[in-house]
Amino acid sequence: MPNSSPFALRSSSQTHADPSGSRAVSWVLAVMLALVPTVGMPTELVLQDTLKSAIVSIGTLAGVWVWWWSQRKQACPTIQWHGILLLPLALLLHALGSMVWSHTYLAGVEAARWAMLGLLMWLVVQAAHPSHWMRLVWGIHWGAVGASVWTVAQFWGNLEWFPQAAAPASTFANRNFFAEYAVCALPFSVLALAQTSKPTWRQPMALLVAFNGVALMATGTRSALLALLCITPPLMLVLWRYRSQLAWGQWSKRSLAAVLIVGMMGVLTLGSLRSLHPESLGQTALSRSWLRAASMAEKTVYAEGSFSYRSMMWKGTARMLMGKPWLGVGAGAWEVYIPLYQGPSADEEPDYYAHNEYLQLLAEYGLPIGGGVLAVLLAYLLLAARSTWRLPLSTPDAPLRAIVLTSLLALSVVSLAGFPWRLASTGALFTLSLALLASTDSRLFLRDALGYGKTVIGKGHRLYVTGLLLAGSALAALTTVQAIRAEMLIVGGIHALNKAQQILPADASAARAAQARGVELLKEGLAVNAHYRKVISIASEQLASLKDWEHAAMVLQSIADSRPHIANVWSNLVLTRIEQGQAEPAMAAWRELKRLQPDTPRTRAMELLVLSRTGQEAQAIAKLHAYFDQGVVEYDMTLLAYTLGLRLHQWDLAERGLRLQAQAWPGNAADSYFRLGNVYVEAGKGFEDRALAAFRLGWKAVPAGEKALYQRLVPAHYREQL
Repeated sequence: MPNSSPFALRSSSQTHADPSGSRAVSWVLAVMLALVPTVGMPTELVLQDTLKSAIVSIGTLAGVWVWWWSQRKQACPTIQWHGILLLPLALLLHALGSMVWSHTYLAGVEAARWAMLGLLMWLVVQAAHPSHWMRLVWGIHWGAVGASVWTVAQFWGNLEWFPQAAAPASTFANRNFFAEYAVCALPFSVLALAQTSKPTWRQPMALLVAFNGVALMATGTRSALLALLCITPPLMLVLWRYRSQLAWGQWSKRSLAAVLIVGMMGVLTLGSLRSLHPESLGQTALSRSWLRAASMAEKTVYAEGSFSYRSMMWKGTARMLMGKPWLGVGAGAWEVYIPLYQGPSADEEPDYYAHNEYLQLLAEYGLPIGGGVLAVLLAYLLLAARSTWRLPLSTPDAPLRAIVLTSLLALSVVSLAGFPWRLASTGALFTLSLALLASTDSRLFLRDALGYGKTVIGKGHRLYVTGLLLAGSALAALTTVQAIRAEMLIVGGIHALNKAQQILPADASAARAAQARGVELLKEGLAVNAHYRKVISIASEQLASLKDWEHAAMVLQSIADSRPHIANVWSNLVLTRIEQGQAEPAMAAWRELKRLQPDTPRTRAMELLVLSRTGQEAQAIAKLHAYFDQGVVEYDMTLLAYTLGLRLHQWDLAERGLRLQAQAWPGNAADSYFRLGNVYVEAGKGFEDRALAAFRLGWKAVPAGEKALYQRLVPAHYREQL
């Protein structure tokens, strides 16, 4: 009967010598794979994926050091190479180049990401060995189990230990992120079950696999559910095709039946437990997954739901690709330039990712690099699938390769509507899967075709390698510490401002102290990293609500400097500068808004507002009349005409604005005429007839059920004449 580490198979342990350090490296990576999805931050001070990225970085570098330490006893250490390692290298080099001509910070983040993922891929190629592969599989499985525990605790018990943007999200902040990881990890959990040789562990393992599946269904993430549907048939085929190598092929019929019953009953029973989470109260995992999957057939999803928003981003990304087909817009710079390709009238705040990995890679890296990487990756995976299928069923590496390909199939599906490559957990799983395929290529006929080779490190070069590892480790540590520090400072400042908002007006002095502390933390955080748009935009809204216009403008300006093409940022900066009484900075911000949206209602309204609030009322009035003469009537314009006319006692301007408002928006006609009546009441003697006429028009426009209320609001002198 096969043991629980099945790939130490009959002949492989004798045929292939264990590379020095492989056992220790596999342990390090297995622990990392278990911790990344399981561990989360119980506070908002550090973003969940920042923590997970730190764990991946620490685990990868620790594995590299363990591997390098193990080479000290060898006279000439050997480095393994594979053609697939060129993919992250090509993306890394493009990202480094993008730092020169595109957004330096975001390109640097991309370069660091590809460097770390490429290093992880390289490490697995160096240290992977048949006798230790199952250790990595078990690491992935237990990580999925740990993450699923938190998910169902949030779904069934409304657990609130981890901050959630969309629950149940485990430790991932967003349920879609967890679901994408869970569906990619599921094939490895199934392999772990199929390789469980001890009879006492088979039923518990079956229950754990069912548990992971139920946690996935509880999220209701449609792309992950679609991926689950896509991988189920090939997963069943893999189990049946390689049953002679897998432990389950040696199980008795009674044991196999027990495992199947436990698995199915586990899904039905656990999937029927009702949720206590407010968002999905009363639902079960089974019903939620069914409803969410069925919603893909509803037309409203594509017209009004999340798909419509994603399709808008995809169209903008396609235009971006057509506009910059050769170099792209630069690594990581999608979020910077997407507003330029969404159309001048788009008011939606742009997302941080395109929610389609393939489109975003092409738009950022261009057709030669991005398209080349995707083409090579697709060709390699198709070649790997073809070669795996043609392998003799007794080939030791075949089951693992088939499972890895199944996991990559799931990843390819969720990559169509998400950004799993950019998340630490799924990104690490992606590169690990490619590395496992590459390492098994060394024992197959693909060895020469895929550029597999070796490089010997001479004694004289060991010091250089050690220095390179030290420098890389120091840089990674510094980057991680600075990222965490910036997040803690900025989020700490947001918490302090939130406290100030909550205690106002009850304790003004304490609120001022909290506000001052919040501003101090924000300044320190921006000094460390001025590009954290994900969280810093929250602070601008808080400062505006506290009427701290100076620091609200500071935060908005930092966002505008980093992301100069977001219309909403410039619009808010216009308003903030107006509140500060700064005419020229307000006009400068308006010019940036006009650059992005040259002929939109918001741009026109903002110009008029700037003129009217910075001592240029005459110009504002002239422009208002010019717009009205041209037939350009917008609600904000009519409202500004009313307020400006009322403030400057230009009664004809106020009347024109309110009458146009009543004509263009009949539903507001009663309010418009009521305001017009009050305008002439304030105008005083000589305007009584106009006031009465306006109140009468409002009386006619008021719905029957509201006439009594309207009558009570009309000044007493005119009430009886209505």
